Amino acid sequence: MTATALPVASGQGQWALGERAPLNHNEQFKQDDGPLEVRKRIEQTYSRLGFASITSDDLRGRFRWFGLYTQRRPGIDGGRTAVLEPHELEDEHFMLRIRIDGGRLDADQLRAIAEVSTQYARDTADLTDRQNVQLHWVHIEDVPAIWRTLEAVGLSTTEACGDCPRVVVGSPVAGISPDELVDPSPAIDEITRRFVGDPDLANLPRKWKTSISWLPDVPYLTNDIAMIGAVHPEHGPGFDLWVGGGLSTNPMLARRLGVWVPLADVPDVWLAVTRLFRDYGYRRLRHRARLKFLLADWGVARFREVLETEYLGRRLVDGPAAQTAPRMIDHMGVHRQRDGRWYVGATPIAGRVSGTALAAVARLAQRHGSGRVRTTVDQKLLILDVEEADVAPLTAALAAIGLQVAPSTWRRDILACTGIEFCKLAIVETKARAAELVAELERHPSLAAAEISISLSGCPNACARTQVADIGLKGQLVRDASGALVEGFQIHLGGSAGLAAGATAGFGRKVRGLKVTAAELPAYVRRVAAAYLDQRHHDEPFAAWALRADEMSLR
Repeated sequence: MTATALPVASGQGQWALGERAPLNHNEQFKQDDGPLEVRKRIEQTYSRLGFASITSDDLRGRFRWFGLYTQRRPGIDGGRTAVLEPHELEDEHFMLRIRIDGGRLDADQLRAIAEVSTQYARDTADLTDRQNVQLHWVHIEDVPAIWRTLEAVGLSTTEACGDCPRVVVGSPVAGISPDELVDPSPAIDEITRRFVGDPDLANLPRKWKTSISWLPDVPYLTNDIAMIGAVHPEHGPGFDLWVGGGLSTNPMLARRLGVWVPLADVPDVWLAVTRLFRDYGYRRLRHRARLKFLLADWGVARFREVLETEYLGRRLVDGPAAQTAPRMIDHMGVHRQRDGRWYVGATPIAGRVSGTALAAVARLAQRHGSGRVRTTVDQKLLILDVEEADVAPLTAALAAIGLQVAPSTWRRDILACTGIEFCKLAIVETKARAAELVAELERHPSLAAAEISISLSGCPNACARTQVADIGLKGQLVRDASGALVEGFQIHLGGSAGLAAGATAGFGRKVRGLKVTAAELPAYVRRVAAAYLDQRHHDEPFAAWALRADEMSLR
């Protein structure tokens, strides 16, 4: 029996089965007018006539394909997030997401981002956990000028959001790491050149997240499609293909297809998987439109069969699994490159920087390096190509602008999403809460040895990878001691992305009823960190301890 003759669920809006009628409003507006067509209206109409001229389907739909979301109206508390209509929640300002594929920037590009931030975005800038930069307070009238500034240096906001191929995540040390056997940057470049902005791929069932890296320094198991370095015993270095990862309210880890992909084939294999998702992905319900649900229904064997027979027209080579690293890699600190120079990794708190700070980083990267800068999936920055004599002055200069090269474990290992400050979906504050938490924990030297990752998400969507952190904090309203509803968090413990040797990827543990108010959070983390340090076996990681600890130790 051929792959297409196998029984499949009907009525899910799968194009490959001839189900082209739109089954929800999102599918309708994408069919009514290609999302990429909205750029002309932004340039020719909306930027001239202002916010009030924007149609609803463009404002809350197609704008996403160019990295634009309306931000949350100030003063609306988290209790109203789920009850207000979109027009009641939104402000007349935008978040603008700049895509940075592979996390690669040069000094001119970083200066351009800084210029846009300071001139058009109130000096805001956030480093995301997908290597992008997000700006806030953007006016629609300024968007064409912003695009001109960014595109003049090779940057773009095209398909930074939307049901399309979003940024391709990659290792920030691709091409310079002594441990890398194959630099996948040419494949990332080809994918972005050929397919970003391609109308044929601009209407996928849902967002499409990609990671391509030789090193296991990106959370590849949480992406829709991921390729990670692997050495075939006969063919040599290539990439191990994983599909179907995603977090949010129904988290699933990606699964191996069991194939080996040479570097030259990476773009075409990526295209084949993407087209399969476009054609067979579920489009009826938005919350079931990610690839992970199709893969769960089909299984790996059928997915591979359809991929090979219908989209590649050939068999893929069976291959070995990728190898994990001896320990987690986040690239903070000072590290030698393969050419003998050094790269320096520095961290803000939870990605919060500014245009002013980014302009300073651009100057430092040129003064002490070659001008090359990288963003990471952990909301951090690297400066590459630093001579040994420049390491100390660069480290001091970074510290002067709030970027620490030797941060505390708490500053180093904390992530936070945008939160209620700007996001219409959020219920609680995250960025400021992360900064307060770090400041409090740094006041307790006895806890410095606890290497514990913390992720704060303002809602259940897990934009900060809540479920794969040591301590994952999902924002919600909880009752305080007086019975009042206040900002707080449900707690996940012992999650892991499985990137280090001996670590088992998984979503950790939820202890029944384990929630804290935002005010109680620092004391809770202090308490559980102290219990971990007291009870761990030798160098036992937090995730392993959390999965075996008794509930009292976790409360």
